[in-house]
Amino acid sequence: MDRRLFIQSSFVAAGILTLPAGASGRGRKGVSTRLGAAEYHASRRYVSTRFGRIAFVERGRGPAALFIHGFPLSGFQWRGALERLASQRRCLAPDLMGLGYSEVAEGQDLSPRAQADMLVAFLDRLSVPAADLIANDSGGTIAQLLMARHPRRIRTVILTDCDVHENSPPPQMRNSIRQARDGMYDKKIERHLSDRSYARSPQGIGGGAYADAATFSDEAIDYSFRPLIASPLRRAQLNRYLTVFDPNPLVAIKPLLERSEAPTKMLWGTSDPLFPIQWAEWLDRTLPKSRGVRLVDGGRLFWPEEHPDLLAAEARTLWSI
Repeated sequence: MDRRLFIQSSFVAAGILTLPAGASGRGRKGVSTRLGAAEYHASRRYVSTRFGRIAFVERGRGPAALFIHGFPLSGFQWRGALERLASQRRCLAPDLMGLGYSEVAEGQDLSPRAQADMLVAFLDRLSVPAADLIANDSGGTIAQLLMARHPRRIRTVILTDCDVHENSPPPQMRNSIRQARDGMYDKKIERHLSDRSYARSPQGIGGGAYADAATFSDEAIDYSFRPLIASPLRRAQLNRYLTVFDPNPLVAIKPLLERSEAPTKMLWGTSDPLFPIQWAEWLDRTLPKSRGVRLVDGGRLFWPEEHPDLLAAEARTLWSI
């Protein structure tokens, strides 16, 4: 990265730089299509829970919708959806423990079950009795635990490419989990920050998890990844976040999912090697209130960030039932 881009990225991460209209996602006639990093940073708030200080961004009013991001991203993943759905819902996008800008103690449990309990506490602190869930990747693990263990807190659910039943974690993640157990996965994140060509290559998250690697913009990389290596504690928590998703927490909750009363829609990318379509079909068969599967042609793991219009349209349809 050249000096100008480095300085710009640093100011964006600090919330100092106001980006031009195009960079902040402003379309024609000033209509906002996607929040930029500076605006998102300025909107970030914190709520104190027994788990720690949870960072989040809120948009809109009305019934709450809870957006649960994937690994190793943050609530920034949902910026496009927040803008599109704020007129229908009070949209809440927290950063999970160990990721993004949430602040938790060194010994805090970061397991999926603890993450689900944290989100219940987060909703309690914001006086939200129940929410519509939208989840992606490892956030889908947490969403399913909420469905199983806190059914009264859930109105509807949209699950996008995520861990399901026996495919949690997917086999392709074994090497990353080994790196995390060796305390080395943070080095991969560090390389994404220092080498943007690598970040968008097939070996990086941009080329592996997006249909269009350019979607993984410099500001997206900076916003979500810089806090992950900001201190030895954050590096250790990043590694631990990944390791505690193994063993699989989902197989045991199948009987509870089979009794779920939450209307649920699966939106699934057709080109995601981590989470094949068969697992969306498994959810469709297992969940009694399933509203079916919609396939996203060519979509990879983080397609919701690339296609917020599609996600928002499906959410409105599900919420109208």
